Amino acid sequence: MNGYETGRGDLAASLVLVFPLLLAYELGVIFVGQVNGADVVTRALYAALGSRALYLLVHAVVAVGFLIWIRRANRWSTLSLEIALPVVLEAAIYALTLGAAITLVMQHVLGLGGGGTLVSACGAGVHEELVFRLGLLAGIAALLRAHASPRLSLALAFAISAPLFALAHHLGPYGEPFTAHAFAFRTLAGLAFGAIFWFRSLAHAVYAHVLYDLVVAWS
Repeated sequence: MNGYETGRGDLAASLVLVFPLLLAYELGVIFVGQVNGADVVTRALYAALGSRALYLLVHAVVAVGFLIWIRRANRWSTLSLEIALPVVLEAAIYALTLGAAITLVMQHVLGLGGGGTLVSACGAGVHEELVFRLGLLAGIAALLRAHASPRLSLALAFAISAPLFALAHHLGPYGEPFTAHAFAFRTLAGLAFGAIFWFRSLAHAVYAHVLYDLVVAWS
């Protein structure tokens, strides 16, 4: 599906490319016991099912359903290397340059000084992009389009969703202590991931987010 509401990317293709990461995360949390802060769905699902075996069975059924869907929708080729690899490589470029670019803006424009694991990176990349970019940014843009021009509604969607993305990291029992530096950094990151989502695709944003978190964790 292409359209104004989800930017320029092919949303269905993005969901196909993102699903393996989502499944890896959903299964990984069972073994590492670490759930991403933005992920209320996994916590609620596990609490409702009540057992690890049933949780794994449900995800096995979902995985089989996913394979049936991509076959019937003729989307199997989306998972081929010639399609998936360029997306991941482009996302890697974004991931490797994102931190340096934001740091330069914070130091030289805003005047602010510096100062997981594979499973958690997958969780952040998938759930935060689904919640804050596909859900919040695209949702706000779609809602405002009835009252403003496409450019203004998109600008407002970026301006609202990016600070909310940053603020969410400081809320609730899993939030971290608030600092101006962390809030500003994540606001700029929210704008950057939003631009990748809107002008490239959801898959580009997800993989860039995952790879960036891995770079930070391993640096």
